Amino acid sequence: MSALISNVRPDPDQVLVDIADYVCNHEITSNEAYNTARLCLMDTLGCGFEALEYPACTKLLGPVVPGTVVPHGAKVPGTSYQLDPIQAAFNLGTMIRWLDFNDTWLAAEWGHPSDNLGGILMTADWISRTRVAAGKAPLSMREVLTAMIKAHEIQGVLALENSFNRVGLDHVVLVKVASTAVVTKLLGGTREEIINAVSQAWVDGQALRTYRHAPNTGSRKSWAAGDATSRAVRLALITLKGEMGYPGVLSAKGWGFYDVLFKGNAFKFQRPYGSYVMEQVLFKISFPAEFHSQTAVECAMTLHGKLAAMGKTAADIKKITIRTHEACIRIIDKKGPLNNPADRDHCVQYMVAVPLIHGRLTAADYEDGIATDQRIDVLRDKIVCVEDAGFSRDYHDPEKRSIANGLTVELNDGTVLPEEVCEYPIGHRRRRGDGIPLLEAKFRTNLARVFAAKQANAIYDLCNDQKTLEITPVNEFVDLMMK
Repeated sequence: MSALISNVRPDPDQVLVDIADYVCNHEITSNEAYNTARLCLMDTLGCGFEALEYPACTKLLGPVVPGTVVPHGAKVPGTSYQLDPIQAAFNLGTMIRWLDFNDTWLAAEWGHPSDNLGGILMTADWISRTRVAAGKAPLSMREVLTAMIKAHEIQGVLALENSFNRVGLDHVVLVKVASTAVVTKLLGGTREEIINAVSQAWVDGQALRTYRHAPNTGSRKSWAAGDATSRAVRLALITLKGEMGYPGVLSAKGWGFYDVLFKGNAFKFQRPYGSYVMEQVLFKISFPAEFHSQTAVECAMTLHGKLAAMGKTAADIKKITIRTHEACIRIIDKKGPLNNPADRDHCVQYMVAVPLIHGRLTAADYEDGIATDQRIDVLRDKIVCVEDAGFSRDYHDPEKRSIANGLTVELNDGTVLPEEVCEYPIGHRRRRGDGIPLLEAKFRTNLARVFAAKQANAIYDLCNDQKTLEITPVNEFVDLMMK
């Protein structure tokens, strides 16, 4: 005889309740968070504009049915597309993530919180255009910045103690959850509707990390976040039509997320939701490279200069030892053939070899024209990674959050150069003073890729004025960036 199964519907899981209460009730009071969100907005859009130079990205953009234009739809920055908010979110989200150059969060789980901007900005733009057409007031960019801060916080706080990668799931699950929560709120959802929508995000089948790891690394990793943030918009809209939620989606015995996909473990939390993640977020300023390699690339750039001063080149190198943290070894310590750009920007040996040879690392350096240079593979074979336990501890320390790498170069003549060590990359909070001017320059460069000087200057000037930006209607902000 089988045991009776209770059909009493449970109260919502506390994780769902906490997210909804945060989104509905928590007031962001941190000026640092809002200023950082503005910088994040600039940098994230700039990454999307650079991606428009790559046909592999642009072929995925536009409406599902060619030629479709949606009246009062969301306009995709840097393009001429006006789409429904779901497809617009996919477009912008894909552009943002394509070159692996937007912000990063490193903890038990990794990810890129600005991936949420695709869903946030495109939903806010659609809402604003619909409201204006009805004679109502649009949303302001302050509301977009608030949604960005909260999406960063949800994704980042969930990532602090919970490793989805260790059970084979991709971090874009957190993009879907965070985007769903804040988009539902932007659309006017109630606390109960946010709980229901977020439950739908957790109940979805979640993406595997297959496309991020050898030997299957591929370009889906460049549009997976666009897919996640657009799916969030879809789930929010379904919920606001009155679709029910699933209160025990995480904790249900046998059928919930914990038992099915998280080895029976409940989520752990290091801190309550606030504005910590936006304030601490890491910007990729100098190099479009997987973030665990950023300090290694900085070291390689320094060593390139030192070798040149000695009259040496990469051809004079016998061995390179990278002293690093555990996450770097697990994700990007890679031997053997590299099959495509997505493979190369997730190989620390490749990302160190290129600057040692050329004195640079750009998005174009992952393309076949550079990768066929045999010197790169010769040098890759001379690079060995070793874990430093102290680096691994500091990586997880909430007061440090370092991403340390140290490079030691031995030359063919027996000379061993002093180890070059970098603990905090240029985009780290501890180096904001150094990083902000470079971030602003990066944005100017990316604007110039797409827009004429007058239009680029108008966009830059608005984004660089916190007070004016915050009161700007969302639709007017987006209109500035249309082709």
